[in-house]
Order: sequence, then structure tokens, then C-alpha cells
Amino acid sequence: MSAWLFGTHGLSVADWLQLFGHFLLLSLLAVGGAMSTAPDMQRYVVGERGWLGNAEFGDSIALAQAAPGPNVLYVAVVGFNVGGLLGALATLVGTLLPSTLLTLHATRWGERRRDGHAVRAFTSGMAPLTLGLLLATSWLLFEPAAGEPLAWALAALALAVMLRTRWSPLVPITVGALAGALGFAG
Repeated sequence: MSAWLFGTHGLSVADWLQLFGHFLLLSLLAVGGAMSTAPDMQRYVVGERGWLGNAEFGDSIALAQAAPGPNVLYVAVVGFNVGGLLGALATLVGTLLPSTLLTLHATRWGERRRDGHAVRAFTSGMAPLTLGLLLATSWLLFEPAAGEPLAWALAALALAVMLRTRWSPLVPITVGALAGALGFAG
């Protein structure tokens, strides 16, 4: 029971507060959604703190993305793998609290000023930032399979399909999942 609640890494109260604080700060950078901050989450929990390995971090994201529900669920899975239920609570609340409050306030403020030059300029400037963060996340998730020629071919095919068709993103995801399940990639 205690491993489920507190995790297996022996985190102290200070560790949970640092985990909460780090995810709280990352939440304010999650311009393209929580997934856009995955590279820094990986740097913190794998590289800096050593709480998870690269494979365990990647598996956390994959498990959460396979489950139905919001995209942000991976944050709770990473937190659970770091510090049990308290780790999941620290990462999820840390991620959701500031972004929710900021979004609520900014939406109300922006709606009153939507035709202003500053609001339009800000909105236009956020698009390349969001794209860059999502590309960094894509590379982080693709990196373990980067040595596989078929992985590159599937990535190129998925990109071509997404740029040239109106198909659902589930089509290339399903093809990639089938290739992996059959042992062709990754």
C-alpha cells in the first residue's frame, strides 16, 4: 500500500514539493499543450533527478496516450512512476493549476480586447513557438527509434499523409502501432 501511495523512489516531502514546483513552472510554458513540455520533463526526472530511466519515461507517455481521455494524462503517469499517488497528484496539480488560472484570466482579458493590435500580434507570434515546442517533443519521442530505417520511412509517410490528406491522425498512428507490434519498427 505505501509503495502505491508514496512510490518506490523514497521521495522526501522536499522532493515532492520540488516535483510540484517544477511542473508548476513548466505549466506556464505549455503553449502547445502539456505535451510540448515533455522534453524538459524528461530532462528533469530522467537526466537531472534520475528518478526514471529514458525507457520508463517514454513508456509513461505511451501508456497515457493509449488510454482514453485528455492528452495531459501522461503528466500523472510520469508523476506516479516517480512518486506514487502523491507524485501523480504533485505533477497533475502542478501542471493544471497555473495554466488553468492563467487561461481563465487571459481569455477574459483577450475577449474584451480581441480587436486590438497587441492581442492579434501576440496570437500570431505564438504559432511558431507552439510548432517549435511540438517538434522538440516529436523528436524526443522518435529518438529511441531513430536508428531504424523503417521508423524514418514511417515518419516520412505519416508526415506526407498529414500534409496531403484530411485523414485523421489515427490512420498513421495505427500504421505505426501495427508496424511496431509486428516487430518492423522500434
